[in-house]
Amino acid sequence: MALPTAWGASAITYKLVCPLAQQSGLGARIVTSAVFFAVGTGLILHVRRALLRELSLARQVAGAAQSVLLRPLPPRIDGLNVAAAQLSADRGAVVGGDLYEVIATEYGVRVVMGDVRGHGIAAIGTVAAVLGSFREAVHDEAELGSVLRRLERALARHLGERARAAHPSAGPSALLDPDSPVAEEFVTVLLLEIRRDGEVWAFNCGHPSPYLLSGGRAEALTCGEPLPPLGPFPLPAELAPAPCGRLLPGETLLLHTDGVEDARDTHGRFFPLPAVLAEAVRTQPVSPQAVLRAVFSRLLRHTSGPPTDDVAVLVLRNDRRQLQGRGELRDKPRTTGRQPTTEVTPA
Repeated sequence: MALPTAWGASAITYKLVCPLAQQSGLGARIVTSAVFFAVGTGLILHVRRALLRELSLARQVAGAAQSVLLRPLPPRIDGLNVAAAQLSADRGAVVGGDLYEVIATEYGVRVVMGDVRGHGIAAIGTVAAVLGSFREAVHDEAELGSVLRRLERALARHLGERARAAHPSAGPSALLDPDSPVAEEFVTVLLLEIRRDGEVWAFNCGHPSPYLLSGGRAEALTCGEPLPPLGPFPLPAELAPAPCGRLLPGETLLLHTDGVEDARDTHGRFFPLPAVLAEAVRTQPVSPQAVLRAVFSRLLRHTSGPPTDDVAVLVLRNDRRQLQGRGELRDKPRTTGRQPTTEVTPA
């Protein structure tokens, strides 16, 4: 406040002491107006610079906090080459309603990709609850189904706390109130376990299917019957992960949220993700970083600007050494997870 105070004092001193300021002629009035205009402009510029500094500091703090929540993934995790990125629909936000994590455990590499209902900063609390539970459960639980149940319980606790905060008088029944702001909240989740031999097991709770990039092709995989999203309905009493075959050395999995395929251009056309992937895998070997760049660059061109929904993409390539003959690794086909009609081959 020292500089604005000094400017204000100078303007008042000029008005009270300077003989020119006491005159009523046109020239004197012009000079006085110029002095006060200069002082006012200086004050405005000073306040603007101060506000910009505060905004920059706030963004740095928010970016640091959000990067801890959705932390950058290392380039390699237990023999898998990893690349991931996301865009928030809220301007200035680093993290939105999409979540992902990849963690190496004694049971294999466990992967989660999720999408919270809604987008932007309002969904960050739910993202934190789900990711925090996942990061603990993957090390504690030997069964993948138990990990999924931990995510369900964490989400239920988080939504219950939000409901009670909104309706303190409702008590434990706040979450059941149809007028509660969290009554229709849900999270779609794709939960994977990639074992040392490349065998992949999965739970899909209402999430878009992943894509397998192999041999210059891109094909959508649906591993077993999908479950409902977490939140509205309880999980079945018996949980068994669905087999998705094996991720062989050199093959790549791409996981994404629905903000990718639901993105539209100015004519209302959806983003052609299968065609973009087919073009991206023409270059061999397939690099996760190159696939990620291809998807996001084409997506931003397609939408002619930032997306209207949160977008997240995670790419994992098996760079482990060939364990056995390639034909032997193929002995277990993806009969439960392949959609033959969705296979895309490059033109």
